[in-house]
Amino acid sequence: MHLPLAIFGIDSSGLNLVVNLVILCLVVVWLALVYWTYADARRRVEDSMLVACATAASLFPYVGTFVYLIVRPPEFLEDVRERELEMQAAEARLAEYGYHLCPHCDYEVDKDFLRCPSCLRKLKDPCASCGRPLDPTWKLCPYCEAEVPGQSTASRRRRRQPSEAPPESAPEPTS
Repeated sequence: MHLPLAIFGIDSSGLNLVVNLVILCLVVVWLALVYWTYADARRRVEDSMLVACATAASLFPYVGTFVYLIVRPPEFLEDVRERELEMQAAEARLAEYGYHLCPHCDYEVDKDFLRCPSCLRKLKDPCASCGRPLDPTWKLCPYCEAEVPGQSTASRRRRRQPSEAPPESAPEPTS
């Protein structure tokens, strides 16, 4: 006498086949989730013990993989390494950008250039006292402390502090 394998007490062979196929599909999906959890954990976690724990947790059907999805790191290790390399490269480029560009032709110029070697435009004026290049916004030479002609520091102080009383007027020499 041949006894058919009856799951859940089902005696109908057609219905029993459908139930067996559904159970087979659930087992295959569960095993695929175990493998996916292992493969994903290897790409996201450096510690092999944590990879093993994530894989062991996924052995609890469906719940383990769902918990892993909640607690897994948001980035792949490769993306983290790539971002760190990009940051290092950007820092190196910033450190190397010690040069300046001509405001007229975008040619690379040194900060001490008085004229652009490409378009020959005047970039800075030399100090009358020491000859070093002066920034156009400077009121006095930072190298030799000579006052830049045409810009007096006293008039600059009066403009910056209008709330103060005007300085005592002293007789100015006439030219």
